[in-house]
Amino acid sequence: MKRNRIFILILALLVTYSSKAQFSGGTFGKVGPPGSTNQQNNQTNTEEEDTGPRPPAYTLKRYFKSLAGKDSLTISRMWGGSIILPGTAQIYNRDYWKLPVLYGGIAAFLYTGYQNNLKWLESGDTRYKTNRDLLYMGAIFTYWGGIMDGVVSYKHRQDILPARASLYSAMLPGLGQAYTGNYWKIPIFYGGFITCGYFIYSNNLQYQRYRDLFNEASKPGSTLTGRYNVETLKYFKDSYRRYRDYSILSGLVVYALNIIDANVFAHLQDFDISDDLSASFGPGIILPLNYQFTNNLNPAFGLQMKLNF
Repeated sequence: MKRNRIFILILALLVTYSSKAQFSGGTFGKVGPPGSTNQQNNQTNTEEEDTGPRPPAYTLKRYFKSLAGKDSLTISRMWGGSIILPGTAQIYNRDYWKLPVLYGGIAAFLYTGYQNNLKWLESGDTRYKTNRDLLYMGAIFTYWGGIMDGVVSYKHRQDILPARASLYSAMLPGLGQAYTGNYWKIPIFYGGFITCGYFIYSNNLQYQRYRDLFNEASKPGSTLTGRYNVETLKYFKDSYRRYRDYSILSGLVVYALNIIDANVFAHLQDFDISDDLSASFGPGIILPLNYQFTNNLNPAFGLQMKLNF
């Protein structure tokens, strides 16, 4: 009985496969017998697709033409260009008034940070060092804000752009999930970052501790000789360094998953999940497409698969 069921299943699959090439105007398209007009047209179309013109390689000249408004620019290329040349994203988005804000902010933070660095070197006052670090961080944040502003202001006909979601999550983890409406995933990713950060910090502390002990115990005449075994210290030093590196790698994996998740679910925003999506099997009548290449003029019966989308 089991063998009969398997045989019937294989036969049904063969009938379905053989019938898909003969349905005209159906789901599978028109495919004729060897030498028929339909097959020749199909081969011609395939050759045209293979030998068709390919888009030219993207050049730096085309990039600057896009900035001048003579060509289009993808959001990824615009983002990459704004990393190398800050402000180019604002030029492409025609937000010219933001350029003096961007460059003025970066220049002001860098200049005042440089002045505080000189005062710290002259006086040794740590307050100037703290101010210097904060001002340099302000310059970095302004630079980052200019890039982010370009991604936010990029105009596209799609409401949810997958590339924008990826760039959001790359520049600020979790922002891509907020962009696609998956807010519940944000604490999951940040929980992963916090966990990885904790293990990076703790393993690095232990690594530094055993590294210092190992270096001290390895010196001739060290006071630690006899109190600690050098081989044991080396084992713990290498182990905690390896654990720290694994923790860093885990953090990078969480960061990559954050970007991939934003991109995938941005693509799925346009995926149709309505009730109109269905597949059904039923009996079908197979008619020859070209009577010139067959002696059988009678219709054949088989299985037909219908896809509704």
